[in-house]
Amino acid sequence: MVHRHIHYEAAFEDYIRSRGWPYIAVDEGKKAIFSGARIKSFDFLVYRPGKTAWLVDVKGRKFPYAGKHGKRYWENWVTQDDLEGLHEWEGVFGDGFEPVFVFVYWVVGQPAFEPSSEIHVFRDEPYAMVWVSATEYAAHARTRSPKWGTLTVPTDEFRKLIRPIHEA
Repeated sequence: MVHRHIHYEAAFEDYIRSRGWPYIAVDEGKKAIFSGARIKSFDFLVYRPGKTAWLVDVKGRKFPYAGKHGKRYWENWVTQDDLEGLHEWEGVFGDGFEPVFVFVYWVVGQPAFEPSSEIHVFRDEPYAMVWVSATEYAAHARTRSPKWGTLTVPTDEFRKLIRPIHEA
């Protein structure tokens, strides 16, 4: 297990280890350069038995997120660089590899509902994990902040796109 300082990534790694899925954790300290351009790294290469391998970018969020405008559920923003990087990696790896976002929600407080039917406990904290194909995400994404280069999918659409990680 790679020493992960980000608890969301560590929780995801613990989950895939518990499922027995073969995987490679990407060393974030090493940047890849292809054709003179840097490509944003993904977090994990996951081999799901009998299924397409995943190029995973983990996105950690609190559930619910408590901001200045109250509680918000299903925060799902990503950067344009995240999306472009995953699609570039898909081109590098070729057929048999699917770029996906795995949203790891740290369930905090007493939410009105839980984001998944399965909760994974890691270091005594509850996490819910859902995934979405980067291609599907891109097809439904809207600009969140031009200044920060972030995208988001409207909540109702996002909930239709995502799948619980345990059903992968």
